Amino acid sequence: MSQLLVKGGGHLHGEVVIQGAKNSVLPILAATLLTKDEVEIQACPRLRDVDASIRILRSLGCKVRWEGDSLLVSTGGLSGCGISDGLMREMRSSAIFLGAILARCGQAELSYPGGCELGPRPIDLHLSGLRDLGAEINDAGGVLYCKAACLRGREVVLSLPSVGATENLMLAACGAEGVTTIANAAREPEIMDLQAFLQACGAKVSGAGSSTVTIEGGVPLHGCIYRVMPDRIVAATYLCAAAAAGGEVFLRNAREEHLSTVTAVLREAGCTIQADAAGIACACGGWLKAVRPVRTAPYPGFPTDAQAVLMAALLRSQGATVFEENIFENRYRHVDELTRMGANIRVSGRTAVVTGVDALCGAAVYCTDLRGGAALCIAGLAAEGETRAYEIGHIDRGYEDIARDLRALGADVVREEE
Repeated sequence: MSQLLVKGGGHLHGEVVIQGAKNSVLPILAATLLTKDEVEIQACPRLRDVDASIRILRSLGCKVRWEGDSLLVSTGGLSGCGISDGLMREMRSSAIFLGAILARCGQAELSYPGGCELGPRPIDLHLSGLRDLGAEINDAGGVLYCKAACLRGREVVLSLPSVGATENLMLAACGAEGVTTIANAAREPEIMDLQAFLQACGAKVSGAGSSTVTIEGGVPLHGCIYRVMPDRIVAATYLCAAAAAGGEVFLRNAREEHLSTVTAVLREAGCTIQADAAGIACACGGWLKAVRPVRTAPYPGFPTDAQAVLMAALLRSQGATVFEENIFENRYRHVDELTRMGANIRVSGRTAVVTGVDALCGAAVYCTDLRGGAALCIAGLAAEGETRAYEIGHIDRGYEDIARDLRALGADVVREEE
């Protein structure tokens, strides 16, 4: 079993290149099914969730291979339209393959997806939107049996700006007849990245980044070479690591416009942050200050994925900070592990109050989910002594090599294999 050994007490100094975005590359990998030509995805991160997507593509008859940091996908040999229960359970984002398979094959068979246990994350919006486009979906026995002899474009209004539903409908609409308009669409940068990829393949898609996305379906798509955007949550993680440990770091390729709500909070806490086209520089010295209430919300609000790492950064701040989690109801599972290290956190429903302490102490802790695991690493950097983090497979779902990256920033972190 792999584990991370984190020795705290030192400041961070150094530079790291931010990896390609996990939440961009997963829908892009599903989108490769819309063209029979080869697609080259550059800056593709080597993650557990990417490996799961590759296994899904190969199970469908596609050819996938690595060339350096590029992933080459050829779907010309597509021979199936079903995904096994075992593959679907590996990650929540596996649901994104539904829209693409329907657009390509006219039918699909797959079970409900898995992923981190962050509370109910139903795909009802995905299914109702696909039904609006003409898909017939039967979910008897926990398996989705989908048919769509002819998808037809129309206006689809989402009751919530769901990222996954927006992406699924964008992919399905590429194979529909006529024009599809997605109203109340998610506005995340990753939606814009998916649109840019589809446009590079010849699709007529516009509006991503706003609340209305328009897709003109029925346009034949071709292969392309596309570079994935940098991962804004990885960048937020390393900014919070610098805030927790102190020091000066530079995050190459990070884009502040994608995480301005995070940098605004860190500036309020006492960090100095400067950004340009090359990346983001962050300097933190002395005690951090508590900040105004942090409330997670759909983009452009504060990202739920950055809640845990920011909480870890503020464990030794002066004063108390209130967190309000409005996206996932089980997003405080990391709190019990942080309290093992001496953190003072009180949780009531969707609210957590973090009161800064003078010191944290290293401990044996267990990763509960992807971002909660990263938060434990950050807390370990700020703690006295040694922290041992177990069940780090969660972290591997979204970080190429968190130990390598933190070492590049001067941290004493090693990965141990048993």
